[in-house]
Amino acid sequence: MAKVAPRTLSGFMELNPAPQVQMETMMDVLRKTYALYGFTPLDTPVIESSEVLLAKGGGETEKQIYRFQKGDADLSLRFDLTVPLAKYVALHYNELSFPFRRFQIGKVYRGERAQRGRFREFYQADIDVIGDGKLDIINEAEIPSIIYKTFSALGLKRFRICVNNRKILNGFYAMLGLTEQAPEIMRTVDKLDKIGAEKVFKILTEDVSVSPENAHEILNFIQISGSDQQVLQELDVYKGRNPVFDSGLEELTTVVRYLSAFGVPEENFAVDLTIARGLDYYTGTVYETTLLDYPEIGSVCSGGRYDNLAEYYTEKQLPGVGISIGLTRLFYVLGEQKLLNPDLNTAPADVLILPMTDDLSHAVALATLLRENGVRTQLHCEQKKFKQKISYADKLGIPYVIFLGEDEINAGVVACKELATGEQTKLDAKATIYRIKAGLDAKAGGTVIVER
Repeated sequence: MAKVAPRTLSGFMELNPAPQVQMETMMDVLRKTYALYGFTPLDTPVIESSEVLLAKGGGETEKQIYRFQKGDADLSLRFDLTVPLAKYVALHYNELSFPFRRFQIGKVYRGERAQRGRFREFYQADIDVIGDGKLDIINEAEIPSIIYKTFSALGLKRFRICVNNRKILNGFYAMLGLTEQAPEIMRTVDKLDKIGAEKVFKILTEDVSVSPENAHEILNFIQISGSDQQVLQELDVYKGRNPVFDSGLEELTTVVRYLSAFGVPEENFAVDLTIARGLDYYTGTVYETTLLDYPEIGSVCSGGRYDNLAEYYTEKQLPGVGISIGLTRLFYVLGEQKLLNPDLNTAPADVLILPMTDDLSHAVALATLLRENGVRTQLHCEQKKFKQKISYADKLGIPYVIFLGEDEINAGVVACKELATGEQTKLDAKATIYRIKAGLDAKAGGTVIVER
């Protein structure tokens, strides 16, 4: 029979055991951090009815979605975690308590062209706070602290959370009489760092039909910089000319005011007027987080405030604020930049027991005792040479090996060797467990990411 060549589809990440442990460690950090802020876990189906998933429809989403028929059912794979959340909240509205705070880490699917750092199947890690009719601005002020806590717990230090408010932008362009052109202007201004002010000015005047006077005004506005307080003071000059702008400035001022109380250092936060995420989606505060030493990576965590999460499923007003981390892409680029901690313990076990007798009952009992004491334990009973068994433990990074032969059993001791140092002891089971746990505790700690 002809064999089928094994292969993994392009755009799908498949990790070896050690990096998979690193990825799982990152997920554990996210879960623990999100739980600290009172978010509950949620797991929505990977497959949804196409009618439900594509309620908004149109645009690039419909082109990229994985859609298929099963019998009479028209089904699709979820392309993000926000639309399933909207469906979930609308469906379970009467069973939920608001504000509803959820986190979800799950795979999503997009049929776009696979390329370096871009995947067709990838993990997203999202948090959202959903209000019933209203949602206080304090929720938007809390988001930077969650981002800061998350990335700090992962081991990053040199990152910056950039924040803006869509109302400020919408109000500013309304002052200039450019509301209709605002989306195209924002897309152009977003290229400022890449192409420079001169080219942005040229595109605005020649392609977007903005007058030279307004183009200068836009560039002057967008390039307001300095400390957060300095930026707010310069924005204060525009107050009183547009109510939407004034509302946005008040919200941004509130977010900045609570930073210190929420424990976010100034060096990890900046007001950035160039951020204009989700032109047709976000309505208030918007966030982007970048790694300062790797600006080419772009935003590693983004999101913002939206005013009606589930408008395609219910008449109820469900405003929210949330952020999303593209976890698979982040993991990929961290590995590419050599930022994943090579000393992180990725071994599948703490101890490998090598029985040296035909009767395995003592080895099984010892393995059970070790596991009852929280020591991850493997029994190696394969018919292989001793050297191959040691090589197995070494290759997997298992720190301790226990040899259990007739002499040890008769003497009531356990021979335990630490592979890294070569140190070997013969102690009773209780003392051996104490030694192993003390050694593991000494090596514990360390973050999944280590900045150079």
